[in-house]
Amino acid sequence: MTKRLFALATLLLMSLTASANFSFLNQEPQVLPVDQAYLFNFAQQDNVLELTWEMPEQGYYLYQERFTVKVEGDVDVGELVYPQAVSHFDDFFGEQPVYFDRVTLQLPIKQAANNTELTITYQGCLDKVLCYPPTRQTILLSEVAANSGIITPAASASTTPAAPATEQDSLAALLSDGHLSLVLLTFFGLGILLAFTPCVFPMYPILTGIIAGQGEKLSTGRAFALSMTYVQGMAITYSALGLVVASAGLKYQAALQHPAILIGLAVLFVVLSLSMFGVYNLQLPSSLQNRLNQASNSQKGGSFTGVLIMGLISGLVASPCTTAPLSGALIYVAQSGDLMLGGLALYALSMGMGAPLLLLGTSGGKLLPRAGAWMDIIKHTFGFLLIAVSIMMLTRIWTGLVADLLWAVWGVAFVAYLLHENRKTRFSLMQTGRYAMLAVAMLGAIGYGGYGVFTQLQATPGAAAHHGTEFIRVKSLEDIDREVAKANAAGKTVMLDLYADWCIACKEFEKYTFPEPEVVARTEQMVLLQADMTANDAIDIEVQEHYQVLGLPTILFFDTQGQELAQQRVTGFMKAGRFASHLDGVL
Repeated sequence: MTKRLFALATLLLMSLTASANFSFLNQEPQVLPVDQAYLFNFAQQDNVLELTWEMPEQGYYLYQERFTVKVEGDVDVGELVYPQAVSHFDDFFGEQPVYFDRVTLQLPIKQAANNTELTITYQGCLDKVLCYPPTRQTILLSEVAANSGIITPAASASTTPAAPATEQDSLAALLSDGHLSLVLLTFFGLGILLAFTPCVFPMYPILTGIIAGQGEKLSTGRAFALSMTYVQGMAITYSALGLVVASAGLKYQAALQHPAILIGLAVLFVVLSLSMFGVYNLQLPSSLQNRLNQASNSQKGGSFTGVLIMGLISGLVASPCTTAPLSGALIYVAQSGDLMLGGLALYALSMGMGAPLLLLGTSGGKLLPRAGAWMDIIKHTFGFLLIAVSIMMLTRIWTGLVADLLWAVWGVAFVAYLLHENRKTRFSLMQTGRYAMLAVAMLGAIGYGGYGVFTQLQATPGAAAHHGTEFIRVKSLEDIDREVAKANAAGKTVMLDLYADWCIACKEFEKYTFPEPEVVARTEQMVLLQADMTANDAIDIEVQEHYQVLGLPTILFFDTQGQELAQQRVTGFMKAGRFASHLDGVL
C-alpha cells in the first residue's frame, strides 16, 4: 500500500512537470516592436542621469556591452555605471552579460548646458527568435555647472567589480533562464532547509496531533495518506498566497495578519486542542461520516477532507515569513507575470517544506503508542502544543508583557500536568528521570516567563528598541526622504528596516541579529531608519509600492547620494555573522 502511494505521488509530480514543459513548448513567442519590447524612461537628478528599460514580456533581454553614449555640444559626462548582469548564451553572440526584465544605468554628468543633447544606443534580442538592430534614444539634458560635484561612489563603481546579486535576485534569474527540472529541484531543496525554521515549527504539533487522534489502528499507509493530504493543503495555501502577493502586492499578505484574522485562527486552534483533551469528538456529521467510512474505511478522529482543511489553514501560519527563496519566486512572478512557472516553483518550495512533515507523519503510526494510558497523555500533550500554536499567533499582535505572561502561564500549566500524570505511574528509574526533566522544564518555563515579565516591568520608556541599535522611526515617504537627505549631508549611508509586529523573521532580526556586537560595530557607521508596516494603512501601502516590497522583513540601503543600493537589499532573516558581512559590502 505504501509503495503504491509513493508511486502515485511520484507520478503526480512528474505529470505536473511534464505538463508544464509541454505548455511552454506549445507557446508561440510574441515578437513586439522594439519600442514596446524595451520601454525606455529617464530621469535627471542634478548631476546624475538615470536610464531605465523595462521588458514587460518574458524572453527579452539587453546586452550589457551594447550600451553606448554620444554627446553633442557643451557637455561632459563620466562612464556608464552598470548593475550586476547575468551570463546568458545566445545563438547570435555566444556567451554574453545581459539584463532581463528591468535594468537601470547611471551616468554621471560633469558639465552640461541647458537642452544639450545626449544619445544612448542599445541592442537586445528575443531569446532564440530574433535580435533587434541597435536602437537610439535622444535626451535633452538640464544644466549642470562645472565642478558642481561628481558622484564619486557611482563613478568608482564602473572600475570595480559590481556588487554581487542578492540571493533572491539570483533565484529570480534562475527562474528566467533555468531548465524547469532544475528550477523545481532547487526550490524543493530550499524548501527542505526552510522546514527547520520557526515559520514551519507550528505545523509539527498540528500534524502529529492529527496522527495521534486516529487511534490505535492507524496503519503506515493511512499515516502516509493523511500526512500527504495535510502537506498538500499547506502547499496549496502557501503557493496561492504567494501568487496573490506577487500579483497584487504586500497589502494582501498583511491583510491576512489582521488582528481579527489572527485572533480567529488562535481561537480555532484552542477549539481544536479541546478535542485533544476529550471535551468533544471532532468528526464530520454522522451521515457524511458513514459515506466516507464506506468509501475509504475512515477511522474516528477525522477524515481526509478535514485533514486537507487543516492543511489549508496551517498554510496561513507560514504565510507571513519572507525568505530569499520565496522572494526570488515572487520577484520573478511580479516582473514576468508568469504565474505558471512561479506557481510551480512555490509549490516545489512548499513540498520541500512539507517533506520532513511527511516523514514525521508517516512514521507516527510506528512511533506512537498503540494503546494504554500513555496514548491519552500523548493526545493531551498535543493539545497543549496546539494551544502553543495559538499563543504564537497572538504574539504577532500582543508583544512584551502580555506575550511573556501567556508563555509563562502555558509553561507552568503544561509542566504541572505532566507532573500530575507522572505521579500516577509506578516508581521506576525511568520515572525518576522524567521527574528530573520535568523539574528542569518547569524551572525553564518559570524562568523564561518570569524574566520576560520582570524585564518588561523594569523597562524604561524610550529605551532603545534593539539594545544598542538606535533607530529613527519614520512613517511616510516624506519622512524617509527627509532623513536620507540629512544623512547624505553628513556623508553617511542609510539603512531602512521595514518590519511589522506579525512578522516572525522581523522579530528574529530584533532578537538575534541587531544587538550583536559585530553588527552594532557596523551599523554605528550608518543612519538607521525603521518603518512599522503593522497598521498596513494607506501610507504604509504607498511606501511598499514605491520601493516594490514583496514581503517582510525587507531592509534597504541608500548611498551617500541618496540612491538605493538595490543589489544590497535584504529580504528574509540573516544571522548576525552573515548580516555583518553583508554590511561590509554596503559600507
